Amino acid sequence: MATKSSPSPHCRHCNAGLDLPFADLGETPIANDFIAADELHQIEPRYPLRAYVCRSCRLVQLEDFVRADRVFRADYAYQSSMSSSWLAHAQHYVEDMIAALNLSSKSHVVEIASNDGYLLQYFKVAGIPVTGVEPAASVAKIARDQRGIPTIEAFFGEFEARKLRETIGPADLIAANNVLAHVPDINDFVAGFRTLLKPEGMATFEFPHLLNLMKLGQFDTIYHEHFSYLSLIALERVFGKAGLRAFDAKRLPTHGGSLRLFVCLTEATFSETEALNAIRHQEKQAGLDTDAAYLAFAEKPRTTKSALLALLGSLKQQGKMIAAYGAPAKGNTLLNYCGVSTDLIDFTVDRAPSKQGRFLPGSRIPIYAPEAIAARKPDFIVILPWNLVSEITNDLAYIRAWGGRFILPMPVPHLLDEAYHAN
Repeated sequence: MATKSSPSPHCRHCNAGLDLPFADLGETPIANDFIAADELHQIEPRYPLRAYVCRSCRLVQLEDFVRADRVFRADYAYQSSMSSSWLAHAQHYVEDMIAALNLSSKSHVVEIASNDGYLLQYFKVAGIPVTGVEPAASVAKIARDQRGIPTIEAFFGEFEARKLRETIGPADLIAANNVLAHVPDINDFVAGFRTLLKPEGMATFEFPHLLNLMKLGQFDTIYHEHFSYLSLIALERVFGKAGLRAFDAKRLPTHGGSLRLFVCLTEATFSETEALNAIRHQEKQAGLDTDAAYLAFAEKPRTTKSALLALLGSLKQQGKMIAAYGAPAKGNTLLNYCGVSTDLIDFTVDRAPSKQGRFLPGSRIPIYAPEAIAARKPDFIVILPWNLVSEITNDLAYIRAWGGRFILPMPVPHLLDEAYHAN
């Protein structure tokens, strides 16, 4: 008797069927669902972590299993202001945008996914009116209470954009840093920007560039909070459907290699730049408009897994204490896919008080305050937020006093040599 097969997934942008696999990382917990001590006896829910490529529009995306409000809960733990290098990045952005757009006290800046007010605080100090939109109550409260940033708790889309336009008026600038990948309904989300922008307003989108993810094997950036993995070739189709267009682009070193796209209404007067054309050419040369480039990616997670288990296993056999630094979502994808738990990593530390005293999802590795490094003196520290390697190795340079060394897990796990600490 034939069994009924489950329906195939469809593209969240163009609704075409999805049958081209990109990465299958098994079943994992939600990356930011940290475990309290009194929850350790409970079974964690796990969800398939599978990404596909749309052959029609080339949007790389997860198969839907988890709702956005399940991922971005009221107690969402990630705080953007915990990284000093990210704060510096935000401050530079603000300075650039004020100069480029001549922003003043008569302007209005909106940030989507404004988190704890890490970016808008710099516009506020410059005397520019701001509004944040943030769905997670925990970090929205920090923005309001600690930084005085007007923050609306909502998922952004066309409906919310209309409400905002009625209450605060159209925006001169809308910032969207590392949020576009987090939205399940990408068409509704992007349409909201056209609704909220002034006719000559500008929106900026920052996101990890899919091309870097593929070239460097950054599969750990795949997790349930990231519904999409973004390229210019796919986003130009998404923007076009919403009546928007990209006119400029900037490569950024953040998050292992990101893009910042400058976007306006289709009919606005901004001229297209050579920098944008250069990225179009780069993606085409890399084959992002063909199936072969995506199919070749599948082997990279397996290579990293084998190497990481071999390295950590060898060090443990020598009786070494191994700690980790950070509790980022990418680290939880890495640890769960590779099957790393407390048998290989004794503990991790994180600067966010909201994570301290909890345990990593899946691996159940305990999270302590950073002072635990000096107290316990581990022989090796695995840097889970590898995109912040310079900041972390500088902050923890003192581990060399007892011969401590760093392990960088991506793209191929390896020990950092002493020369690196001079950065």
